[in-house]
Amino acid sequence: MLGLLGFYDEFDTRSSQPNGSIHDVVRPVGERDETDLVAYLDAGYDLIDVMEGGPDVITGSPHRHSPGCSSLLTDGAWLWRQDFPHYVETHHVSLPDAFLEHVRSQNYQMPTIIVAQFAPHYDETMPLVGWASAVPWRSTATTLVPEPRAVTSKTQFDAATLAQERNRPHGSWARPRKPRRT
Repeated sequence: MLGLLGFYDEFDTRSSQPNGSIHDVVRPVGERDETDLVAYLDAGYDLIDVMEGGPDVITGSPHRHSPGCSSLLTDGAWLWRQDFPHYVETHHVSLPDAFLEHVRSQNYQMPTIIVAQFAPHYDETMPLVGWASAVPWRSTATTLVPEPRAVTSKTQFDAATLAQERNRPHGSWARPRKPRRT
């Protein structure tokens, strides 16, 4: 079975998510190597792409992973939501010691996945995160090799959001009323 990261009660209507409440794991300061951990999480392999958007469940604000937030990523040993890196970098959620040891032993590099070894773990784990009826994931490749991915950083996202707010016209966004016929 894959280790689970970021499956919190606040992300699903079903109760008792595998990682409990996000409010229990928020910390004022992150790990010393948090930037490397976030980069590792951002580089995960896409397993399921979900076409949904969602704000930060703590602040209600949009964030860099709002589009497709509940898409699933993996490194072959762990499974997490696409928006999990946001919560690590913004709210410094605590990470399991086993995950920290795993990533640090990999020198923060996404490992190659042997599909035949990974697939049974995927099939076993998916029902635990609410994907029991999902089409089983299968790759035509025998191995998955990490490829560089372009990911918007938090700084880039925040700057773009600020620029959009500055360029927004002032006044009401409501549709103007049509004049009455006389």
